Amino acid sequence: MTSLYDRYILPHCIRCACGSKSICKQRQRVVPEAEGVVLEVGMGSGENLPHYDPNKVEMIYGLEPSEGMRKLARPALEKSDLHVEWINLPGEEIPLPEQSVDTVLLTYTLCTIPDRPAALSQMKRVLKPGGKLIFCEHGLAPDEDVARWQKRINPIWTRFAGGCRIDMPIVSLIRDAGFEVPEFMEMYLPGTPKTLGYNVWGSAFSCSGH
Repeated sequence: MTSLYDRYILPHCIRCACGSKSICKQRQRVVPEAEGVVLEVGMGSGENLPHYDPNKVEMIYGLEPSEGMRKLARPALEKSDLHVEWINLPGEEIPLPEQSVDTVLLTYTLCTIPDRPAALSQMKRVLKPGGKLIFCEHGLAPDEDVARWQKRINPIWTRFAGGCRIDMPIVSLIRDAGFEVPEFMEMYLPGTPKTLGYNVWGSAFSCSGH
């Protein structure tokens, strides 16, 4: 059962954290690459909506299990001309047909999905041949000192941040799910502690063409 904290307080905290200046710049980098029928996993409060290219996007399935986040997204939806259909289920349960979307978009989402392999498998299932998974995530830093602190902080951070983990090896998780990641970019976001600010982004493609 959803707690009062998770329902009323956490969504506002997440929107504040995910709406920082440095994260908005990251969204501006990746979201315009989405095209066709898009599945946005973890749509949250609609922070990505202003960054889509309306000339490239046919429609968006917004997967978001949190009722609180969906409520916060209403103003962004009202301002947008994009056609969005909500899916109020977690990432492990994507009720779309196989090979039905052109783009899957992941921005600061994998960290909170409990069963990441299952969710990525579902994303791979619904992607059309030639489709792409666009990702922009925070995760396990390549520097040993930073990674060590991430692992120390993570148990406490996860408890108060809606299950968010800061020690996820993002690219490895995506590759292990059967995606090719030809190249990716990485950096520590300015103005953010390194333990929270390691960012990695790029595009992934299904190894099997599914």
